[in-house]
Amino acid sequence: MIETRDLAVAAGNHQILHDVDLRLMPGQITGLVGESGSGKSMAALAIIGLLPAGMRAEGQVDLDGRNLLDLPEADLCRIRGKRIGMIFQEPMTALNPLMTIGDQVAEVLRIHQGLDRKAALARARDRLDRVGLAAPRFPLSLYPHQLSGGQRQRVAIALAIAERPDLLIADEPTTALDVTTQAQILDLLRGLVRDENMALLLITHDLSVVAGIADRVAVMQKGVIVEEGPTEELFRRQAHPYTRQLFQASNHQPRLVLHKGRSTPLLRVEGAVREYPLPRASAQAPGDVLRAVDGVSLDIGRGESVGLIGESGCGKSTLTRAILGLDPLQGGRILLDGREIHAGRAMPPELRARMQVVFQDPFGSFDPRWRVERLVAEPFHLTGRPRDWREQVAEALYEVGITGDAMRRYIHEFSGGQRQRIAIARALIIKPSLIVLDEAVSALDVRVRAQVLDLLAGLRASHGLAYLFISHDLSVVRRITDRVLIMEKGRIVEAGPTDQVMDNPQTPYTRRLVAASPQIPAEWSPHE
Repeated sequence: MIETRDLAVAAGNHQILHDVDLRLMPGQITGLVGESGSGKSMAALAIIGLLPAGMRAEGQVDLDGRNLLDLPEADLCRIRGKRIGMIFQEPMTALNPLMTIGDQVAEVLRIHQGLDRKAALARARDRLDRVGLAAPRFPLSLYPHQLSGGQRQRVAIALAIAERPDLLIADEPTTALDVTTQAQILDLLRGLVRDENMALLLITHDLSVVAGIADRVAVMQKGVIVEEGPTEELFRRQAHPYTRQLFQASNHQPRLVLHKGRSTPLLRVEGAVREYPLPRASAQAPGDVLRAVDGVSLDIGRGESVGLIGESGCGKSTLTRAILGLDPLQGGRILLDGREIHAGRAMPPELRARMQVVFQDPFGSFDPRWRVERLVAEPFHLTGRPRDWREQVAEALYEVGITGDAMRRYIHEFSGGQRQRIAIARALIIKPSLIVLDEAVSALDVRVRAQVLDLLAGLRASHGLAYLFISHDLSVVRRITDRVLIMEKGRIVEAGPTDQVMDNPQTPYTRRLVAASPQIPAEWSPHE
């Protein structure tokens, strides 16, 4: 058993964690939930001894009667990877892009066991097979960029379990994954805990994920564990007001859904085809193509919110790039307000101004060297910058709930939810007709997500906006869209009113997506 007692973390005079007590038992999964900034990841970094410079930890992290906080770095290096493994949220940044996946998993074994490269690679093959990356489809010679997000996450898990650690810490391991891949990763983690008899600390903001996998749950607020207990018991009890707030936000329904019927199409896609050439097996081999978008047709009416759902690799992003005029089509056409978008060619500025986009990662879509006023004003290059541009920026920020003093600050000074609000303000500034929301709330915790969904519903009502809402989170799509389109292998396989498709799916693929979506059992609602 690994146990923390009175664990505290401080940076200077600022206390981040206060008296955190956790008992992490073999063969048991403990969920640690809370908002962004509540201290969940900081607790994990304190346990494994990877706190950022300038932070200090106090209290006890007991392993075999030793307090890990008292050990020198050399001893901690022998424990990390061997006794305690960690899966980080973003595998692409956790993996070395210059090393093959085989060498990365083998490196752990060579360091801790002193194996030669051949023996380490043989063990690495076994670990990769264990996480579902079996030969010959996934040779050891692959690099991280050659894998999908879910496959990279499996490599990160293979790294973390290479030495069969006593404790596995998983920090938001499924946040950016589609529902079926998420279900596979959670099943994998559950099986590893059972088969290897390890303890798992699962850090997440998704209460439905915790409901389906955790034996115990600890709820953290502002660095303090405010409630802890067996999962079902805690879900039914919800003794602390903060726990109740998290559950209310998780089930939150935006207040405004106004679109009652079909209207004049604003966006129309007719028979869109997008193909990519595949690598040839040899110089003489015939060339083959991948049809990423295969004859897709859809329309979005003025003021309508339409969801686009599908697994990773189904063609959602490719179709979106074509709609935004960034990728060419090999067939079909795209019309915005009756004017054709010649995807892959220069789009007239006045046409591009009718459509804006909000990306999944707002930090990555902003220039960190610019102040907020310049970031939000960026789309004015399409329409010409008016004299009162600063007043318009302030108004757009006010509409999304950001105060005017933010204009002179930089984007790194804001939280994730605030950055997403600023991204929405940037999309609004030139008053478009259509906003494409690409996984715009998937990385947000439940309370911030509820606030952003309310904001989007209100803006839709006040501005008459149409949304194309791309997401892997079916619960979010249900709350914010009028209609939903289900995409599989480049084709739209099912479409209809959102509630109808979700409650009575007609195709096996849609039924699989709905079944894979984690849910809190209805009978776990707290007793009145």
